[in-house]
Amino acid sequence: MVPVSARTRTARPWLAVAAAMFGVGWGANQFASLLLAYHLHRGLSVPTEEALFGVYALGLVPALLIGGPASDRWGRRRVVRPMAVVSVAATVVLMAGASSTPMLYAGRFVAGAVSGAVFAAGTAWVKELSVAPFDPGADEQAGARRAAIALSAGFGLGPVVAGVIAQWGPSPLVVPYLAHLAVMAAVLPGLWRAPETVAPGGGSGPGLAARLRVPTAAHPRFLTVVAPLAPWVFAAAAVSFAVLPTVVADNTTGFGIAFAGIVAGLTLGVGVLVQPVARRLDRRDSARGSAVGLGATVLGMGVAALAAEQRSPALVLAAAVVLGAGYGFCLVAGLLEVQRLAGPDDLAGLTAVFYALTYVGFAVPIVLAELAATVGYPMLLAGLAGLAAVSLVVVTVQAGRAGAGPGRRR
Repeated sequence: MVPVSARTRTARPWLAVAAAMFGVGWGANQFASLLLAYHLHRGLSVPTEEALFGVYALGLVPALLIGGPASDRWGRRRVVRPMAVVSVAATVVLMAGASSTPMLYAGRFVAGAVSGAVFAAGTAWVKELSVAPFDPGADEQAGARRAAIALSAGFGLGPVVAGVIAQWGPSPLVVPYLAHLAVMAAVLPGLWRAPETVAPGGGSGPGLAARLRVPTAAHPRFLTVVAPLAPWVFAAAAVSFAVLPTVVADNTTGFGIAFAGIVAGLTLGVGVLVQPVARRLDRRDSARGSAVGLGATVLGMGVAALAAEQRSPALVLAAAVVLGAGYGFCLVAGLLEVQRLAGPDDLAGLTAVFYALTYVGFAVPIVLAELAATVGYPMLLAGLAGLAAVSLVVVTVQAGRAGAGPGRRR
């Protein structure tokens, strides 16, 4: 770890990196509440909307898998700083998409690539800035908790603000994006003052190709506990804010765009609120947090199926609360498992693998949109509840068989 001055120790430098993650998360998810706006003002079909939502993951997953190990080798600054700037460019491209669907695809893809690099490297950076000597008073779980809250808060506030502006403001396909540009203008200067945590000369270790293999991803506990849990992190969230508002759109005429933003904010806001509880549930020798998260996801998918059956906005809000809890519990449980399992040289790499698996959940709205014409959303969502229940059983059983993960990293 690099040397740190007394001034840096008192400045809480993790805040600057967490703020950048918040801003990038805002830019990544502001699009969620605008799906209905593009449908109303551009006439885009539901499958096209869901494809635009999902193409984000196509940029995100490879960037996660490369950006995390790259920052382990060359440093957090070299990855996070330039990609945070590119987040601004991605939003500008989305603004140009007001009259061009290809520009929307391009903007979403770039936003995904930015998110992948920043979330993997940024999460590792926040964790490393949440221990001595940077923050000697922080508890052992502070890094994972701070990164998860920053990410979730950005994800939640972005669509709320964008949805409200799009519903009642001018130029609903352009002006909502200005809020993200303002947020990034506020957080970028601090990012340039955050200290590096990868020691100079650290690049003399294993090469990037070697780091891409992330051997700890083959640990039995990662394969049998973390991997089955991970896709449900964003499957729960995406169903809530990318599927359910569209399903009940006929009953939210006149405030549908704002309603979509509120659903997204409620989902991710609850995800933030439950994270302290998730931290207290965590145990090295059990999977209690994971079990609670998957249990909430099962219940939330059941409420979502009922909401789709009855076309009830009130039930959508109820489902958002429960699915948000599932999202928050699963996210924190997974990050804490990763923090324990990662070796000294692959924290960002293993974090990247975890996030890549979580973003598999972003494909769920696309699959549902393709199947809905023949099966119907109520049945599909009930099926997701069943699959989540299977995952719950697998994780609970395998947690005992795989044994405890290594002791916590400091």
